[in-house]
Amino acid sequence: MGLVGLAATGICSMIGASIYVVPFMIQRNVPGIGPYVLPAFLFAAVPATLAAFAYIILASAMPRAGGSYIYASRSLSPYLGFVASFSQWFGLSIAIGVVSYVIVPFLRDIATALAFNELAHWLTIGIVRVSLSLIFLWTFVLVNIKGVKLYERTVVPLMLLMFGLGAIVIVTGLSFDRLAFSEALLAREGRSVIEAPGIFNWRIFLAGSALLFSSFIGFDSIAQAGGEAKNPSQALPRAIGIAMISVSLFYILFTFSVYHTIPWNFVAAEALTKDITAPGLLGYVLEPGWTVLIVLGAAIALLNDLPAMILSVSRLMFSWAEDGIFPKRVSKIHSSYRTPYVAILLSGCMATIGILGSHFAGDFFLGIDIMVTSMLVNFLLMCVSVLVLPKTNPAIAAKISVFRSIALQRIVASTGALWLTGFLIIHITKDLTSSAKAWYFYSTPIWILVMALASLLFFSYWKRMKKSGVDTKQLFSTLPPE
Repeated sequence: MGLVGLAATGICSMIGASIYVVPFMIQRNVPGIGPYVLPAFLFAAVPATLAAFAYIILASAMPRAGGSYIYASRSLSPYLGFVASFSQWFGLSIAIGVVSYVIVPFLRDIATALAFNELAHWLTIGIVRVSLSLIFLWTFVLVNIKGVKLYERTVVPLMLLMFGLGAIVIVTGLSFDRLAFSEALLAREGRSVIEAPGIFNWRIFLAGSALLFSSFIGFDSIAQAGGEAKNPSQALPRAIGIAMISVSLFYILFTFSVYHTIPWNFVAAEALTKDITAPGLLGYVLEPGWTVLIVLGAAIALLNDLPAMILSVSRLMFSWAEDGIFPKRVSKIHSSYRTPYVAILLSGCMATIGILGSHFAGDFFLGIDIMVTSMLVNFLLMCVSVLVLPKTNPAIAAKISVFRSIALQRIVASTGALWLTGFLIIHITKDLTSSAKAWYFYSTPIWILVMALASLLFFSYWKRMKKSGVDTKQLFSTLPPE
């Protein structure tokens, strides 16, 4: 892949439910965030940017498939590398299922806008929603198996279309005001909304920021594609930078424009009773044709998440198997398409569990919470990897081609580590102090169980490697072949 394809991989992994759903459903998941969603978004961008800098530094020195696994295993230890990336694989695989599951409400909104009420009702039926979600997921599993060329031809045009249709949301939100929304709400449903100032609370604000941090997760998928990039030591850092800048600007404009027209009080009230989306909210002030168009843009954004994220998680599994700490057959390459098809299929199976989990839990935020915990830990270890790499592996550290000053690397990595640690504590505290029906509806215990499973897998295969005479010190001090 070239620079455009790599950047599209990161952008498509980041934009989706994260912008069309999360900034509005957060009113239910973090009660009391009120009018402070956009400031919380900006606050969340700081640790995300620092984590991106850590990835840029490490990607310039270790441009290989498997990204975060390679970085941590060659900087910290094979165990931490595997645990960190297994956490990432699990969290993102579940998130793929969540995205697949969330697509259906957008189709429901299209049917509603076109007055296809029976179809809209049909799309709310559980078995229908789950079946359609599985169809979307496995279609893009097939796209990934078919090869990088088809993958690139799929994500780049859809990315451009996604930005174009997303721009309609921004223009719409800035063109109308809250008076226009109030009049439209009164005319359509005979009700009004009373605006009230929000009460700022640091605890709620930080919890909201920790959740919105999930919106910036995805740029790391660029690093996982290092084995398929042209001139990767330069292309990977550039693609990560392009993805972070373009997506951050899009997020800010998008969120501001919607809340410019729709009062946060109304968003909070609606979120308590149903799943809401940006197009569904703006549908009050738009003609049905325009509503259909922006919902289509949202659906494309969500669909675009799938091929990029599947590529990311499958390359993690491939790199584990290549190093011998996972079943070797997972690294098998398709004879015709030259893709790690076994790893892709297994990732699709885990994403299927994410779909079923979202459905039976009754709240897709459980999957998002698991992903946020996983990625906060992963990003934290990436920052630590930058700090220790010059000491643990000076030969690889010498290959760093961006932020070459060790002092600057330390400032970026240590600041990022502190900020991410704070977010991790806030996120876990919010999870454990929330009310849930049973322990398995909390993301933290599930994540701990996954880490325990990862540890058992690692030590089992590590023991086998030792018995077979593998020089593990040599293996994990050098990069895999290109």
